[in-house]
Amino acid sequence: MHLVSRTARMAIMAAAFMAAAPAMAADHAVTIKGFAFSPATLTVAAGDTVTFTNEDGAPHTATAGDGSFDTGRINKGGSATVTIAGAGDHAYKCNFHASMKGTISAN
Repeated sequence: MHLVSRTARMAIMAAAFMAAAPAMAADHAVTIKGFAFSPATLTVAAGDTVTFTNEDGAPHTATAGDGSFDTGRINKGGSATVTIAGAGDHAYKCNFHASMKGTISAN
């Protein structure tokens, strides 16, 4: 005689499936406005994406110093999305405007 009911077996199987399922990647937003990144610091999970949107009249980039990502030129009203593949702190800057800096920290 089995002491575990069918409902309990199904609950155990569902919990095991949920524990084994990979986490969904999230998308984060960074606005470029007034020659600044907002937010300038952002914490994400490795594998998440970050979309940079340029609300300035001048073109900008978001280029990681460690080479992990580069949006390329983003013109006024444009956007670019990058994937933060590795854990750690990723300092980035605008290649056109050296004073524009930010950091993305990935867990």
